[in-house]
Amino acid sequence: MRIFQKQRHPSTLSNPKAWGGVLLSLGVGALLYFVAYTSTESEARERFAIQAGNTQYNIVAGIKAYTDVLRSAASFFQAVDEVTPENFRRYVSGLDLAEHFPAIASINFARHLKADQRPAFEQSMRHWGQGEGYPGFRLQPPGLRTEYAVLTLLEPMTDNHTKYGMDIAIRPQVALALAQSRDSGELSSSGQPVGLTEPGQSGMGLRLPVYRKGLPAFSVAERRAAYMGSVGIGFSIQRLMQGALADTSLQQMRVTLYNGIAKPGAPAPLLLFDSESGMAHGPKEPSFELDLPVNFNGHLWNAHFSMPERALYSRFDVYLPWLAGALSGTACLLLYALFHTLSSSRQRAIKMARAMTRELRDSQAKLQLSHQKLRRLAAHSDKIKEEERKRIAREIHDDLGQNLLVLRIEADMLASRTQGHHPRLHARASATLRQIDNTIGSVRHIINDLRPHVLDLGLSAAVEWQIGQFRQRSGISCELVEDGSDKDIDDHCATAYFRILQESLSNISQHAKASQVRVELRHQGGTLRMTISDNGVGIRASSRNKSGSFGLVGIEERVNLLGGQCSIIGIPDAGTTVTVMVPLHTSLPTAPSAAATLPA
Repeated sequence: MRIFQKQRHPSTLSNPKAWGGVLLSLGVGALLYFVAYTSTESEARERFAIQAGNTQYNIVAGIKAYTDVLRSAASFFQAVDEVTPENFRRYVSGLDLAEHFPAIASINFARHLKADQRPAFEQSMRHWGQGEGYPGFRLQPPGLRTEYAVLTLLEPMTDNHTKYGMDIAIRPQVALALAQSRDSGELSSSGQPVGLTEPGQSGMGLRLPVYRKGLPAFSVAERRAAYMGSVGIGFSIQRLMQGALADTSLQQMRVTLYNGIAKPGAPAPLLLFDSESGMAHGPKEPSFELDLPVNFNGHLWNAHFSMPERALYSRFDVYLPWLAGALSGTACLLLYALFHTLSSSRQRAIKMARAMTRELRDSQAKLQLSHQKLRRLAAHSDKIKEEERKRIAREIHDDLGQNLLVLRIEADMLASRTQGHHPRLHARASATLRQIDNTIGSVRHIINDLRPHVLDLGLSAAVEWQIGQFRQRSGISCELVEDGSDKDIDDHCATAYFRILQESLSNISQHAKASQVRVELRHQGGTLRMTISDNGVGIRASSRNKSGSFGLVGIEERVNLLGGQCSIIGIPDAGTTVTVMVPLHTSLPTAPSAAATLPA
């Protein structure tokens, strides 16, 4: 009987490297889970903080708007000769409180009285506001006091007639705030909530002193003497907060506003507003919370913001940490296996890369050497071309020019001797003389085209001559600005600058459609700078690389050969500016020898 035995293969899990890969992938997965969870929480907390900050800003902005209304009301008292219920009502109606300042419940004026002024004041108020909906005046609460702050103007009167004639200084906190405001000239508030006529609404008041028109109010004594009362507003805290929360995108954010900041051992601050007032609250759940201060005219309010964390997370945010952990762990395990699989081929890849790098560097070195040779060859070619031009111009001048001059002298003598005796011969001799003059002019023009003799007088003279020729040929106005010093400029540099100027002026006359050209030639700290600018159409970027156009390329190459810098800037419909800067005493690159150019 044949017995078959199972052949046992070593298990993959018994391999320590495999266990290392599993542990590494678990660690990376846990790390990515933590990073994704922290990032999601941080983003949610940041969105919560931004919304809370925006709400805080809206609260402060709302209070600022109400203080501006209060200052406007005080200015109204200074702008008119007499404030009456009629013009005060028109002023308040023009503000359109319901549309622009919905939280403001009333705007009023409290007249300041001393005890001895009360009888006359009550007598003057008997007919005050009749025909404007004001009820009969009665100072309340009754009783004698040393000073009063009586509400005499009140808008809208419809819902506030019970407060007409009220002495608001009856409350000690209000009286103290009014006295401080009178002496400082600043806004005041008792900081305590006041009742409003609208049910379920609590309000807060702000007041600003009003001084008699034309009286100084710089010192405390002057302010007390000129003090006539104060204008005030009462606004609804609920409407203020509702307006501040109107733009929030976080609908589940709860906002509570307290009249002060809780301190250990101190009474709990008064609750002014709760966005979830009257709503049932479930069990406490994880939430984001933030306390932000609100400055209400020197009284520090505390705005407490809270929101459940779940309300800030989308379904994707909830699963993102688990997804990041699972994917990163799986990817790490696959990469670990791939690393072991490709470890043997890595060395071959490194060797191949090093070989390719060496070949690339060798190619770059050869290319750079070839480029240097081409530049030296170009420099040598330009030098030979300029020398050949100079030689041809000199030979034309010395040989052909002298022969033409002798021929002209002979023709002139012939024309002089035949002037009176042989008219026909004289006419032929004069015509020949004119033809010789034209030929001499042509020869001079050819010589100047080859190499202007004015270059021997210096770069400044050559530039001035070339600009004169440009004006004569093109009719374009051209201005030259120079410092007149060219003693340190060698012949190579002067010739290069002259050719650059020639090419630039030629481009302007052919393409720029300019009416004005400016050329500047200056020495600046061992550098020769030439700027050529025009007011033409401006060179386009596409024109610089146009096929068959080598003028600008030639300018840049000449400057590069001199070791300088060249800038060509064109602005559409505003002109082109060519700037060339070359350090003085710069030698041209040496040309390769004949032996170096021959093949080995």
